[in-house]
Amino acid sequence: MTTQQILIQAKESKTALALADTAHKNAALQKMADALIKPENIAEILEANEHDIKAATGTISDVMLDRLLLTEKRIQEMSHGIREVVNLEDPAGTVLSQTVRPNGMVIRKTRVPMGVIAIIYESRPNVTSDAAALAVKSGNVCVLRCGKEAWKTCYAIVKALQAGLEEAGVPRTAINLIEDTTRVSANELMTAEGFIDLLIPRGGKGLIRSCVEHATVPCIQTGTGICHIYVDKSADLMMALQIVENAKTSRPSVCNAQEVCLVHRDIAAEFLPMLKDVLCKKREESGKQPVELRLDAEAAEIIDGTLAKEADFDTEFLDYILSIKIADSVEEAAEHINQHSTGHSEAIVTSDAKAAEQFTAAVDSAAVYVNASTRFTDGGVFGLGCEMGISTQKLHARGPMGLAELCTYKYIIQGSGQVR
Repeated sequence: MTTQQILIQAKESKTALALADTAHKNAALQKMADALIKPENIAEILEANEHDIKAATGTISDVMLDRLLLTEKRIQEMSHGIREVVNLEDPAGTVLSQTVRPNGMVIRKTRVPMGVIAIIYESRPNVTSDAAALAVKSGNVCVLRCGKEAWKTCYAIVKALQAGLEEAGVPRTAINLIEDTTRVSANELMTAEGFIDLLIPRGGKGLIRSCVEHATVPCIQTGTGICHIYVDKSADLMMALQIVENAKTSRPSVCNAQEVCLVHRDIAAEFLPMLKDVLCKKREESGKQPVELRLDAEAAEIIDGTLAKEADFDTEFLDYILSIKIADSVEEAAEHINQHSTGHSEAIVTSDAKAAEQFTAAVDSAAVYVNASTRFTDGGVFGLGCEMGISTQKLHARGPMGLAELCTYKYIIQGSGQVR
């Protein structure tokens, strides 16, 4: 089907989803979760994923291949994620506020679905089920446009989810997958006025910039994460090592992974050799990929590494690379972060409550941590169930986007014959 045909059928399904009550939507989600883990569907998804992996090998990095890879366990986790959404409160129909006017009219500000939500994403098949589950629960139709590397996998996933919808009596066109993976379809979605109520791009800097520059439909910027951790002079250094190691190496290909480490000058001579030992020497000794350290001039006087270029502090590496800079104070660290961050997630490691308060007040990002890894910025971890993405802008959503962020509101006014 052409992109335009898919948009037409998505728009035609909008009313059915908006009218579905919570019980009906939950039943659909249960059927979707069941369908995803039927043995025949698991086999089909894994076969498609194997084809995608083979085709992508050698064309994308190993860490990106890991994002693309599915296993039976990961499919089971996707199914579990859908079931978690069932247990979440349905946002649609929630009365946000109520006012009774002097003339007797009752005005209710009521949360309602956006309508048709389009998501452009790359080589993460699990986004397919997460986005579909959140859309259905919030009463929205979703139009999914994945990257070419993941298309066969995503098609198999959507096919299973649509079978679950049909079994529950919900139109299968509540979940749609764009067949064209060229830039043409992305541009069509960006300019699909009258069909798309909200566009959510989940991808790299180029995709986000393209949407910001060319979209004529409402668009939320998500995903790009140049995340920082500042190790303050009062930090517990063993805690700091654990946090930095986790934020950088647990899964470097995701948007909440750390890309820059700022270290206070007073502890740099002690901490940086410890950090190099953990991220480089010990990882290499255990057969793991060591982290390449890109050091500013002052850090390079303390430990060996690659001398950082200016661009290294403005790059989302999504790889085993970490830029390191020496800072004189909390103020300098916050200033650097606000200048170079994408507004995603930042952290301070400190035992000084005043420093923590100053950092969280000064740093202007969606998620700001004290003594914890940036890797926690995630809808599931934040109690939102799955997530549609991490918004790095301020309107209308910020941070992990759950069910409420997929809704808007309207005023419903109850009268008894009043005229003006």
